Amino acid sequence: MLNLVLFGPPGAGKGTQSQKLIAHYNLVHLSTGDLLRAQIAQGTVLGLQAKKLMDEGLLVPDEVVIGMIDSALKENVQADGFIFDGFPRTVPQAESLDTLLAQHNTQVSCMVALEVEEQELVKRLLERGKTSGRPDDQNEEKIRKRVQVYNTETAQVAGYYANQHKFHALNGIGAIEDIFQQICAVVDQHQPTSEDSQQATDEVKA
Repeated sequence: MLNLVLFGPPGAGKGTQSQKLIAHYNLVHLSTGDLLRAQIAQGTVLGLQAKKLMDEGLLVPDEVVIGMIDSALKENVQADGFIFDGFPRTVPQAESLDTLLAQHNTQVSCMVALEVEEQELVKRLLERGKTSGRPDDQNEEKIRKRVQVYNTETAQVAGYYANQHKFHALNGIGAIEDIFQQICAVVDQHQPTSEDSQQATDEVKA
């Protein structure tokens, strides 16, 4: 099973590249935001728990998000793999994801981060804001804050995957197809083997 973590600041092109990767590798897209909204809409136990916390202005705890990812994995047992969007954002989340995937006899294959300088991100998002309707795409101060939060959150996560030799940073500026080919070249180096699955299982038992 091929499991990708695709990272990048707002405006780096993750959405575009995610769709191409999903089609190319036959992956299931796991967006934690989408999972939250779906669970809330369905009125599940996890969804109701998350909604109560969100209504109180509190963050949804990691164990609830992990529970939702677990449900999604169980619902897609025939999938060739998953692409994780918006998760993990912290080292404890990355550790929890490793444990969960090992319970499903799989593991994160690699993390790819699209790197784009801040000024280019601001330019892209302000342009996107003209059509997206999103207020946070139309305010430069808010855009810079989102980029700052991303940089703060992901630095340690990048280090976590780098220690596992799974982290790859790529230039997010260029032709969409060229960037896609670069991502594929990285991903193809991490195509899982049966030994990888056994190793993941052994690690969680240890």
